[in-house]
Parts: sequence; C-alpha cells; structure tokens
Amino acid sequence: MLIQKDVKILQPGIHVPDNKHYTGEKAVEIMPASKKVYISMSQGIGAPAKAIVNVGDRVLKGQMIAEAGGFISANIYSSVAGNVTEIKDIINSFNVLEKYIVIENDFSEEELKMEPLKSFEKDDIVNRVKLAGIVGLGGAGFPTSVKMSPRSKVDTLILDGAECEPYLTCDYQLMLTKYKEIEEGAHLIAKALGVTRIKIGIELNKPKCIELFQNNTDLEVVPLQKKYPQGAEKSLVYVCTKRKVPAGKLPADAGVAVQNVSTCYAVYQAVINNLPLYERIMTVAGKGIKEPKNIMVKNGTPTTEIIEFCGGVTDETIKLVRGGPMMGKAMYIMDGFTKKMDSGLLALTKEEANTQMPTNCINCGRCASVCPMHLTPMNYDHFCLADRYDKAKDYGVMNCIECGSCAYVCPAKRSLVQSIVVCKTKIREQMKKGGK
Repeated sequence: MLIQKDVKILQPGIHVPDNKHYTGEKAVEIMPASKKVYISMSQGIGAPAKAIVNVGDRVLKGQMIAEAGGFISANIYSSVAGNVTEIKDIINSFNVLEKYIVIENDFSEEELKMEPLKSFEKDDIVNRVKLAGIVGLGGAGFPTSVKMSPRSKVDTLILDGAECEPYLTCDYQLMLTKYKEIEEGAHLIAKALGVTRIKIGIELNKPKCIELFQNNTDLEVVPLQKKYPQGAEKSLVYVCTKRKVPAGKLPADAGVAVQNVSTCYAVYQAVINNLPLYERIMTVAGKGIKEPKNIMVKNGTPTTEIIEFCGGVTDETIKLVRGGPMMGKAMYIMDGFTKKMDSGLLALTKEEANTQMPTNCINCGRCASVCPMHLTPMNYDHFCLADRYDKAKDYGVMNCIECGSCAYVCPAKRSLVQSIVVCKTKIREQMKKGGK
C-alpha cells in the first residue's frame, strides 16, 4: 500500500500519485528466456489446471501442458521448448502451496501453434479463446471465454484502457504500439457477444493513447477523469454508459461486457496468429529497482531473474509487490515465478511503502467517503476483529472490490483490506459448509 501524501478526496475514489514516469515512455524490452521455468497450475480465479505431461517429456513452446480443471479454470501452455524435469508442490511468493511444472529450456525455440480457424463464427471464437487459456489480464484472471458467453444479453462492450494503478504502464505501452491489434481483438470479442457498440475508456493522463484510438480506430473513445479506481468494472460501466450494476450482480446484468486491452490483444493473437497465452508485458518499477522497465516476460520466469534483468534492487528496498501498489500483493519471499495475470513487479522503498503500525479507529468515516462501492469498511474491520462475519455479510462486505482506497486514506493505518479479505474468506467457507 502506498503512503498517503496530500490526498485529494473525490466522490467516489481517490487521487493518488501515479508514478508512471519511471517507465511510461520506456519501450517494451523482450526478456531472454530462463534456463528453467516454473509454471503454476493456479493461473487465475477458479480451479487449478491438471497436468497432462509427465516428468521426462519433451515439450515445445506453445504446447499445452495442463488442461482446465473445471468450468472456471484455464488451459496452460509451455513458454519454452525443453524437458519436463519436475512436477511438484512449491510454496509460492505469497506463502501458499501450489503445484508447478518445471521445464528445463533447451533454447531450441521450437514452437507449436494452434491450428488455424476455418471459420470465425461466434462459437469458433469463444472455443479458440478457451483453448488458448486466455484469462483477464487486468489482474483478476477470470477465464475470458466465460465472460464472452454471458447468461444475460449485452449490447455494449467496454475496453478497460484506464490503467489507474500507480506505476503500471504495460497497458499504456501496448496501446501505443498495438492499437490496431487491440481494435481487431475487440471486434472479435464483440462478434462473439453479438454486439456492435464498442467503447474504450482511457484516462486523461494518456493523451497519446486517446489520440491514437480516436484517429486510427473505429472504437468510441471515452476520456476518463484521472482517479483511482477508475478502471474498476462497475465504475467503468457507469462512467461509459451511466448504467449502474446492481449490488451482487455482474456488468452483464446491466447489459455490458468489460475486457482489458491486454486481454483483447491476447484474443487477437489466439484467433488471428494461432498463439496461446504464455507470455505477457509486465512493468518492473519502484524506487527500489535500479533500472525500471517494461518487459515481455514468459510465464514461469523466476522473480529473481527479472530483478537481475532490471539491474537489481537498492539497499533501501523494503517491500516487493506483485501487481500494482493498491491491489497487488506483498511478496512473502523474493523467490517466485510469473503468472499470466502478473502486470507488475514493484520494489518499494520506505519512502513509498507504508510501514506505520495501525492505531485505533477514530471513526472519522474517511474510508466510507472514498469507497467506490459506497460501503463502510470501518465496520468490516470491527466485525472481523469480533469474529462476526455474519454481520459483515449483512453490511455488504461481499460487494467490496478490494481496491484499497479505504486503507490508503485511513489516518489510523488500519489493515482494512486484510480484514475484508478475512471476512470474505470466512463467509465463503461457511457457505461451502451449507450455512447462509
């Protein structure tokens, strides 16, 4: 979480220093492939994938190595050509045990592409996206093929080009260089959805992108006020269409589908170039990184090698964060391996990261005043401490998007998001047991 400095409160949401100057104008560099990649079977929301290769098998770059483990799950592909040396459980950088397939790279670069599509009808596009293992690349990791087959009828597709998370500029660089591919990917998604209205929301701090999309694509550009969390689905839906997504509902219930611009590019790559998802652009930044960069990185790349590729970290680094500073997660250990959803790796110094110990809540109400979902985070913190998860549910905790705005403005530095996550976890556990 960033340190609060001269917070300007907006309704709803907050204004935070975007810190995009570190990498904003840095072109994407291709990071060399690692000697070994460690590819997790848990690559997004939902069930882990199931390995379909064995130790000793030789695999090609772009070859499927694990298939979806359920409806909410995604196929996984090798990011290098080489030999499967291990399939084992590893404690990840967030202290969670996951199953990994370890592949030793032979650097032959032998690649296996998917068969070209013979037709581009709705089902063909959806099935190709499902086969390619594409998940939401904005950070959530929800299977894209599922979002492309909503139960409710939609009439509008919105592209998220806001990239409101501080530091991150991977979407920005992608929009600068691949706007035509993003446009084509959006049209493929729209065809699968059966819609013709496509809007793209871009924050005003990205004027080059706004100009490119206005002048070179047929997408309807919606310039967005610079604030956080402008890119949150429900906020984006309201700003772009003036429709409100009801509590407990999805954008599709308001007739809208939302996709990140990086996801659109992945769809284009899968449908047009027959490439599954096994690499992505990531921003590596923060005052603790000696050489901030935007890099194209292969799935399963060790975090330590990424840091080395970016010059290493300074002695002032006190926290490593996977993702952005607001919704990302602090790493328990430096050792870790990239996943499909990883949009950033930040090395934060004491000047950037909050190290203050929390004090008692003073009931100032600032957390509630900035909540984009109009919730009362201070109550969830109280209920969590009292083990009253039922009360937290009654007060709407399941509608929280965990954006971190509440914790950012809290003068007592309460761990509000952590309390909310605990409440939601306990409620889900109770629901699985058959409780209400």
